[in-house]
Amino acid sequence: MSRIGRLPIEIPKGVEVKVSPDNVITVKGTKGTLEKKFPPIVNIEIKDNQLIVTRNGDDKEERAMHGTTRAIIANMVKGVTQGFEKTLEIVGIGYRAAKQGKKLVLNVGYSHPVEIEEEPGIEIVVEGNNKIIVRGADKEKVGQVAANIRRVREPDAYQGKGIRYAGEVVRLKEGKTGKK
Repeated sequence: MSRIGRLPIEIPKGVEVKVSPDNVITVKGTKGTLEKKFPPIVNIEIKDNQLIVTRNGDDKEERAMHGTTRAIIANMVKGVTQGFEKTLEIVGIGYRAAKQGKKLVLNVGYSHPVEIEEEPGIEIVVEGNNKIIVRGADKEKVGQVAANIRRVREPDAYQGKGIRYAGEVVRLKEGKTGKK
């Protein structure tokens, strides 16, 4: 039995969880509403203000989905109560970010500014010129938006310029040396 899958998920006060017969789970909280459909190889039920995930058999796929399903549901509950955030830093002379309405405008060394639209359920905040914070209730969406922003100008391996996650360590390569 999966060690993670066996753990019950506590439903905090102010969070409403609904499980439909076709394994669609809806979680409502202060930060928003999340909904996800899970495969029928796992059973999700509510007992004593706790969510319990069980599996039908012992196949490899069922064992894998047991812990994964429980972790995704736990992230949904955490997302609607606390939310998730990723912080990005811009490193480089002249590189900067700005917010114009619902758009993030990045000037990162291209001949034109790069504009990124804010997705529904995701909030993008710019602190100063070089710090971007992506917030939201859906952990997967927050991570994907942060990865899309980082992909605009990934950190350079020689000078370290670009967009990186806060705390990310970029290992710099040694430059070319002249002939002897």
